[in-house]
Amino acid sequence: MSVKTYFKVTKPHVWSLLVYTGSAGYLIASGGSIDLTFLLVTVALILGTAGANTVTSYFDQDIDRIMFRTMNRPIPKGDISPDSALYYGLLLVFGSVALSVFINPLVLIFMLIGLFDNIIIYSWWSKRRTPLNIILGAPSGGMPTLIGFAAYSMNLSIDAWILFLLVIVWTPLHIWTLALKYRDDYIKANVPMLTSIVDVEKGIKIIGLSSIILVAFSFLLPFSGEKYMNPIFLGSLIAINIIILYYTLKALIHPSMDVIWRLFKVTSPYLTVIYTAGILVSIL
Repeated sequence: MSVKTYFKVTKPHVWSLLVYTGSAGYLIASGGSIDLTFLLVTVALILGTAGANTVTSYFDQDIDRIMFRTMNRPIPKGDISPDSALYYGLLLVFGSVALSVFINPLVLIFMLIGLFDNIIIYSWWSKRRTPLNIILGAPSGGMPTLIGFAAYSMNLSIDAWILFLLVIVWTPLHIWTLALKYRDDYIKANVPMLTSIVDVEKGIKIIGLSSIILVAFSFLLPFSGEKYMNPIFLGSLIAINIIILYYTLKALIHPSMDVIWRLFKVTSPYLTVIYTAGILVSIL
């Protein structure tokens, strides 16, 4: 097995965003300061998110073989054995927990909560049992933000909690657009994502509501601190939300899978835009 296989099984396209939100959380809290703690928490986040993704790939191996979108992942493709992936993932998870111990107790607590929610609550228990699965699993996506803020200071600011909740609100929209686009895959694999178990028209309405909630919630950030009233942040926030609303309204008025896919694509950089703007105004 190649290094590339071990890297690919961690789903880097997933953990890279999570690590970015965590590292950004530290930079927002510290005003852009980069020190040993920043490096430690970034490595801990990489190990934790990559490890969790690898372990959940072990749980998902049977459905990954069924779904067209996932059948070429390393485990179903046979590039790595399921047991090897599991042990590798657990090793990465252990490394993230061990590093968290050396940072501070709050980082350790948030890391453990995030791992438990993602691996046990979402992947092992709820993903195949309830359409609320992604809502139950969303807190794990927000934990890197809290970890980043807590690594700098255990006295968490209001914006830390709003950004944490923003990720939770963003996650269903991001996943439900994907699940609607690949509706047949989820039905075939018997995975009850909300927008794959209702009819397409209702699924689009659910996505529309989720989109409006996300946009409305994101505007709490300017009220959480003076720096978020900076034109750089406000301009970035307004611009990305206008794009989200444009494709949302287009999907509601002229429903099509092409528009839903474009909305999914727009949700992908959504957090990156907001967190990057947050870093910039924290440094200025």
